[in-house]
Amino acid sequence: MIKIIIERRIMPGLEQEYEQAAREAMRYAMSAPGFISGESLHEHGNTEHRMLITLWRDLASWKEWERSSEREIVMQALLPLLAEDERITAYEHP
Repeated sequence: MIKIIIERRIMPGLEQEYEQAAREAMRYAMSAPGFISGESLHEHGNTEHRMLITLWRDLASWKEWERSSEREIVMQALLPLLAEDERITAYEHP
């Protein structure tokens, strides 16, 4: 299994719009082959800094989702709400 950590910074005042778009993105991801689970967090005291922690069967499953047309569609709704590019990091157990 592999964990994918996605960090996002939302433009000030767009938190509610982001929440709606992020829920829709998670709904799509949940049906992706290899997706196991996911959670969304925001930094204590800073709702503009978000972190998604997703668990995938393997890196290939994540890469397939990352390049999918479904993710491209949901990202079209998310990208205008971000203050900067998202940062994606993959973690695995040693």
